[in-house]
Amino acid sequence: MPRRLLGILAAAFLGTTTLTAATAASAAPAPPKAAVDYTGIVALSNCSGSLVRTPDAADSDPALVLTNGHCYEGGMPSAGQVITNRPSSRTFTLLDPSGQGSLGTLRATTVLYSTMTDTDVTLYKLNTTYAAIQQNYDTPALELSLAHPATGMDLRVVSGYWRRTYSCSLDGFAYRLREDQWTWKDSVRYTSSCDVIGGTSGSPVIDADSGKVVAVNNTINESGGRCTLNNPCEVDESGNITVRPNIGYAQETYILGACIAPGSVIDFNRAGCTVPHARRR
Repeated sequence: MPRRLLGILAAAFLGTTTLTAATAASAAPAPPKAAVDYTGIVALSNCSGSLVRTPDAADSDPALVLTNGHCYEGGMPSAGQVITNRPSSRTFTLLDPSGQGSLGTLRATTVLYSTMTDTDVTLYKLNTTYAAIQQNYDTPALELSLAHPATGMDLRVVSGYWRRTYSCSLDGFAYRLREDQWTWKDSVRYTSSCDVIGGTSGSPVIDADSGKVVAVNNTINESGGRCTLNNPCEVDESGNITVRPNIGYAQETYILGACIAPGSVIDFNRAGCTVPHARRR
């Protein structure tokens, strides 16, 4: 994960037809899936990321960019380290919906939050608002889901760095995911088709049905190693270790989304905010 810095539209399904003794009727079609493209996707110098907002964010709020903790420009936070409200001038390339072109450059003012403890996230506050980005680039932000994701979800992992999209299902959850010195809680496990590579770190993991961000992509077991760098392992409640070679993982984002207050600030006292901070080390 850190070495390579995992850092170098579906149509509606038609229901089946059921024959009865008197008539033949077809099931109602399922609702169409959200169109998942590169809208709201950004590229970093070493990772991927996304322009995000909470459901109740105001258009006048400073916009936010989400990526991984291990993509933080100051270096990977150590286990137990939490960074908040640190000045930043990092830039992000905003992609067009096709992913083939760039709409412009966005710039941060602040690292609102960054950690690799319990989760693997960095959240940047930009020097512009959601309304200004919409006006200048005709681009909305992706919405952060505030609900725990569910097994079986149809997922899209959208990489701005590689301009590539992976499709898979949510296979399940790792009670603890351990990699080198870091341990992450309740991690999303992909099915094998999301065989993410270096540079996809920080990609939003999007529920293809709702179009909402449910997690942030962060690692894959590269070579079957056991709990080592680039080879995460799963640890259950009893301490039993399972290694799943070539299986990728992501960190849920609803626990961070709950911390974002009006004005694009972090409030650790908000209901549902469970990310670690200084008082919880």
